[in-house]
Amino acid sequence: MDGDRPGPLERAPRVKRHKLDVREYDRMGKAGIFAPDERVELIEGEIIDMAPIGSQHSGAVNSLIAALAAAARGRAVVSAQSPLRLSDLTEPRPDFMLLKPRTDNYRGDHPIPADVLLLVEVADGSLRYDRSIKLPLYARHGVPEVWIANIGEGAVEVYRDPRDEAYRATAGVARDELPEPAALPGLRIAVTEVLG
Repeated sequence: MDGDRPGPLERAPRVKRHKLDVREYDRMGKAGIFAPDERVELIEGEIIDMAPIGSQHSGAVNSLIAALAAAARGRAVVSAQSPLRLSDLTEPRPDFMLLKPRTDNYRGDHPIPADVLLLVEVADGSLRYDRSIKLPLYARHGVPEVWIANIGEGAVEVYRDPRDEAYRATAGVARDELPEPAALPGLRIAVTEVLG
């Protein structure tokens, strides 16, 4: 069956859908509705299954943590595959974030876009979803800088200056380059460290 073909609900515009908000979504998680290893996120009020994590993806996230945790010490909080509260209806789980330091290390509540210094999505099987769904959401909610670590093409896509649902400044960074987050000057990471 073709996963891109609209199903009966998508073809029925008069079907009323119940949108979940983050409070309902959190209650579902606390009630054990999701299995402990189930990878889901809340996007525009709908629970979305996330792509499975392959070894390339996992290795790239581990490399980001190893490379940036020490370099960001005292300047940013490192967060991997944790929720980001974009709105009352949207709480994705980016692969990696550098967040503004906070005394509670975000124990009190999830970070919001104003807390993000850099957000990274590692794209293996999720490239289309990351570009067409998540990137516009991040821009609309004002996440200042997003990188997509594109495993298939061996490059990092850098997106800055969010306006509406797009980023006005975009650049591709090749394997031999050292991208630097705008909010953290001097913090450089080799693309080869991330992508292997």
